[in-house]
Amino acid sequence: MSETFQTLRKRLRKQRRKLSLFQQKQAAIKVLNRLRQDIVFKRSHCIGIYLDAFGEIQTQAIIEHCFKQQKKIFLPLICNMNQRLVWVEISKQQYRNRRFAYHRLGMQQAMATRGVHVSHLDLLILPLLACDAWGSRIGMGGGYYDRTLANAPYRPYRLGIAHHFQFVQQTFIRQPWDQPLDGLITPETSLRFKR
Repeated sequence: MSETFQTLRKRLRKQRRKLSLFQQKQAAIKVLNRLRQDIVFKRSHCIGIYLDAFGEIQTQAIIEHCFKQQKKIFLPLICNMNQRLVWVEISKQQYRNRRFAYHRLGMQQAMATRGVHVSHLDLLILPLLACDAWGSRIGMGGGYYDRTLANAPYRPYRLGIAHHFQFVQQTFIRQPWDQPLDGLITPETSLRFKR
């Protein structure tokens, strides 16, 4: 029997919170190693990525690797006018000096007044709470990524990264506004989904 969305969300959030710092670091290293082999990642120059805040796969090592590979890094910034995301490029110096502002929802975001549209990105690395075998993603519940991607004339490759237990066997009923993933990387597997 399938869990309800509410039960699934609660269980996965709890499971993420139980991970030790060591488990989190190990998962981040394994995801980075898989990502480094990914052909889309290798070809991408402008990469949108999040700053972890709620037990998601940690992104520090990925961001540092991108800087070493001369890739441009863009962080999401919530546009309060339309509740969509814009993307702010950050420098290595800005990242290392941790020059970020806290959003009222609890995550850090780049300090800027303007950003670029998601269509500017080659690759978008998304956080998630759960993903099914068809690439349907359950986010944190705000709908920011779905709203942003739904109206994009060009959509970057959408890659979710998650702990392996977040890849679930249950099939989600996709709503018209839900934006599926193109791929998923966990510490134990790399997957591609058909749109």
